[in-house]
Amino acid sequence: MGNEPKRKSRKLLTVADFERVARQRLTKAAYDYFRSGSEKELALDRNQSAFDDYVIWYKVMVDVAERELGTTVLGTPVSSPILIAPTAYHRMAHADGELATARAAATAGTVYVVSTLATTALDEVAQASQGPKWFQLYIHKDREMTRALVERAEAAGYDAIVITVDTPLLGRRLRDERNGFALPPGLVMSNLADLAGPTDGSMLARYVAERHSASFTWDDLAWLRSLSHLPILLKGIVRADDAARAASEGIAGIMVSNHGGRQLDSSPATLTALPGVVDAVAGRAEVFLDGGVRTGADIFKAIALGARAVLVGRPILWGLAAGGEDGVIAVLHLLADDLSRTMALAGTRTLADIERSMVARA
Repeated sequence: MGNEPKRKSRKLLTVADFERVARQRLTKAAYDYFRSGSEKELALDRNQSAFDDYVIWYKVMVDVAERELGTTVLGTPVSSPILIAPTAYHRMAHADGELATARAAATAGTVYVVSTLATTALDEVAQASQGPKWFQLYIHKDREMTRALVERAEAAGYDAIVITVDTPLLGRRLRDERNGFALPPGLVMSNLADLAGPTDGSMLARYVAERHSASFTWDDLAWLRSLSHLPILLKGIVRADDAARAASEGIAGIMVSNHGGRQLDSSPATLTALPGVVDAVAGRAEVFLDGGVRTGADIFKAIALGARAVLVGRPILWGLAAGGEDGVIAVLHLLADDLSRTMALAGTRTLADIERSMVARA
């Protein structure tokens, strides 16, 4: 990182600090798009508050002079259990957009999950860095479109396909409706270049209504798996029975997620759903969590309840808006340092030392 970004980043001590700077730099419409949930934003708030419902029963008199945060995800080594979640429109946060995020992920030694709705083509993002990348995919009514995206991702060197399963249609985002949200001039959904039309707020709703399949079922998984040898993860599962079925179908990973509180507003907090999913999967697939992660203690609690790793979305966007590539790196380092500190204070040296018995409802 350059000297000036580093000096600025030292003053930003929490994710909330980065959000404050990002809010100052973004237009109101852009900030609200990234920040908002659906309807009354109950699920959005619930995701964060659920972490505060748990306390850590820490151990004492443990040698924690050195801690190790490294782990593997689907066999890929990562420096910490903090991955970058798929989020749309990174060039709306910073001119370098997804390219900056990809470079930051590689520098930090973690996985970047690239969104279908990226403002940079998935092939270009793949070329931006040598770091591990997964591709997030929406299932389209046109199976050839789905096939083409999977083939492009595999050819570009992506390591896994993440299927979002909680979006048969778009949740109602009232902030976007009130703002008349529009992509800024010159920005497009680069992986969907054939989607013609205005770049106003109706474009995303129209894309989902016209292109997303609301009929994708368990019976379609075999077809999907026939498209590629890449491992498949399902993102958007909160029920134990759905998780058990996914594991029985040979799915490699399950992301406990409610789309950042942007779909069904009455959905449970992801942390609340996590233990049931972990127990149902019983080690047959790796389980991940996203939604509401803002501190090292949050990550510790998710690991204790069985997550292999967590994914962060909005914190990455705040870092990107606040400082581009350096800002994303700073956020990832902030969270990793906070996790390391929490592990020391809790009497744990490695992620394997973090046990479910160490967390309980307050």
